[in-house]
Amino acid sequence: MLVLFGGRSSEHPISCITAAGVLKAMDPDRYEVVPVGITTGGRWNAVAADPGEWGLGGPELPSVPEPEHPVVLGARPDGGHELRCATTSESFGPVDVVFPLLHGPFGEDGTIQGLLEMADVPYVGPGVLASAVGMDKHFMKIAFAAAGLAVGPWETITDRDWRSAPEAALDRAEALGYPLFVKPARAGSSMGISRVTDRDGLRTAVCVARELDPKVVVEAGIVGREIECAVLDGHGTEAPRASLPGEIVVHAGASEHEFYDFQAKYQDDTAADLSCPADLPEEAIDQVRRLAVRAFDAVDAEGLSRVDFFYTPDGRFVINEINTMPGFTPISMYPAMWERSGLPYPALIDELLSLALERGTGLH
Repeated sequence: MLVLFGGRSSEHPISCITAAGVLKAMDPDRYEVVPVGITTGGRWNAVAADPGEWGLGGPELPSVPEPEHPVVLGARPDGGHELRCATTSESFGPVDVVFPLLHGPFGEDGTIQGLLEMADVPYVGPGVLASAVGMDKHFMKIAFAAAGLAVGPWETITDRDWRSAPEAALDRAEALGYPLFVKPARAGSSMGISRVTDRDGLRTAVCVARELDPKVVVEAGIVGREIECAVLDGHGTEAPRASLPGEIVVHAGASEHEFYDFQAKYQDDTAADLSCPADLPEEAIDQVRRLAVRAFDAVDAEGLSRVDFFYTPDGRFVINEINTMPGFTPISMYPAMWERSGLPYPALIDELLSLALERGTGLH
């Protein structure tokens, strides 16, 4: 089994941390794991399977080093595929399934999924379409609205908008009403996100977001609690399953974070706790689990996803986003919610690999 992590996106270190969690949980008696880190330049490096090399073990975030001898995924004479050295053709063994633990563009957005489809190698997680739609907050919202899910007001500022008429773009965004949240359209892990309350802040926030993605989404602030739900695909004709919902409870005064940002998620373990099941009425728990499965189906997802909602004071659920390859770090919501729903971390990984092998590749 090939475990892929790292990648070219700004979420490279988060992908490494995710890989550390998965590698630590995998049973070596069941799986022959070949870990491959993709550098920020896109080269594949066969690396050590030691989770300690890729976790949060110090002040520096982990990163995949440039390889002395890069590796490639190549075809075998028997029709299968293997990982081999690009310079010496040394084989690292056959690849039966891939666990692509890549976050952000060039990994979570359908690109690696397309490569694996072309190679006819099964992989964990959604396919090309769902990965692409789930990565792009603009098209994600369109898909959710078409499925009848409540979506908050937003405006999209494209690269052409910003270069040709930036003031008009700011006018459209301001019409949503402050406070506003400004986000790169195709990034995750709370990178590049700003909360703004005036036009100068909005202008600056758009520039910050554009450092990660020339396409920017501006969302109206929604009053409500942030509730998340993990979705796991069903076998055969079984329907997808939703975990008990969870809520990240940010401690008042525990940190300097205006919202649950990158530092609060990954670098400040005093900032927040997970409450699962979330403190909600029983009917609301049932409702959000149904809505999470509807969101999963709305983008034609497979394998797994985490779906995030706002629960408003009047008892409505407004969908925020779907993550088609959610984090698997020790503090990540997706595995934690399944753990508290009765499916332990190692068993969850077994289930995801089983679903990938059962599905295979191609149209279905």
